[in-house]
Amino acid sequence: MDFNFFKKSKLTIIFILVFSAISIPVFYHLVKVDKKLKVYNPADVNPSLVDVSLKHITKDHTISDFELINQNGEIITNNNYKNKIYVADFFFTRCQTICIAMAYNMSELQEYYKNDKDIMFLSHSVTPVIDSVSVLKEYADRKGVIDGKWNVTTGSKKHIYELARKSYFAVLESGDGGEDDFIHTEQFVLVDKERRIRGYYDGTEKKDMDKLKNDIALLKEEYTNK
Repeated sequence: MDFNFFKKSKLTIIFILVFSAISIPVFYHLVKVDKKLKVYNPADVNPSLVDVSLKHITKDHTISDFELINQNGEIITNNNYKNKIYVADFFFTRCQTICIAMAYNMSELQEYYKNDKDIMFLSHSVTPVIDSVSVLKEYADRKGVIDGKWNVTTGSKKHIYELARKSYFAVLESGDGGEDDFIHTEQFVLVDKERRIRGYYDGTEKKDMDKLKNDIALLKEEYTNK
């Protein structure tokens, strides 16, 4: 019996095992591509949604500072959303079309993330003159809004419409936020902790809400791995 053959084979097997243990993880690390959500800048969005003054911007777009009033009459600013991931939308309380499904889906998201302190929600009324604090309070009670988790807001119409058009790129219609101006959109917008846009979703579609949940999980993982 050739014991040298077995001795050499044993050494070869040990070498292969050691080499595999080292090389496979290294190779996996080299080829692995971390899946991250896209960061949306004006140049990445449908041009019809972007104000002409912003279309050339290819990086560093963030949601502008804002100051709104919520369902409890409290002033809500971007500081309330500091270091938070949030979902924003635009609605009005008297809407009997898309807003019904949007409110239902936002409520479902709120329930899903109610114990997750990283996630918040922000709704902007597009008829702020009609949607007073008292009207918003009644609406919030009907929809099960959790104070501190989901702010349903009113404020200056010009300010809200400028946010919709120049920060969130949520609407197609152009306008100046004046008395006759009106916007209506089903868009949910995902915003990260740096106030960057990370996704757009149809707030009336269940499949988009599933995608939104998956994208939030990816976004949270991105921060965990930092």
